Amino acid sequence: MIRPLQRILLVEDDPDIQAVGQLALEAVGGFTVQLCSSGNAALEQAPTFAPDLILLDVMMPGMDGMTTFTALRQNPLTATVPVIFMTAKVQVHEVAHYKELGALGVISKPFDPMTLSNLILEIWQAQ
Repeated sequence: MIRPLQRILLVEDDPDIQAVGQLALEAVGGFTVQLCSSGNAALEQAPTFAPDLILLDVMMPGMDGMTTFTALRQNPLTATVPVIFMTAKVQVHEVAHYKELGALGVISKPFDPMTLSNLILEIWQAQ
């Protein structure tokens, strides 16, 4: 049985997307959300926040989503935490590549705040 999804680490460098994402996940989805503005912040906060899921932006300055994902997989405390990538680049081959790397799924940006939580739950329950 799949454990319930409650705690989400949202890694996103755009403050507007952070605000909309947090509101959508907390108010609509009822999740507990921790925000990170960078890959480095995610690596610092993920082990102590202990998320059930990480929503990870692909395109970020400094450490991008792919580098962050690789580093999360190397830490025993975050190695098995499911990751869903968020990106504007959702060509079929790109989505396939993210899934081959071990991502649970891919959500295209911009996303609909009213359906974001349901979309995440569908991906979560399909694992």
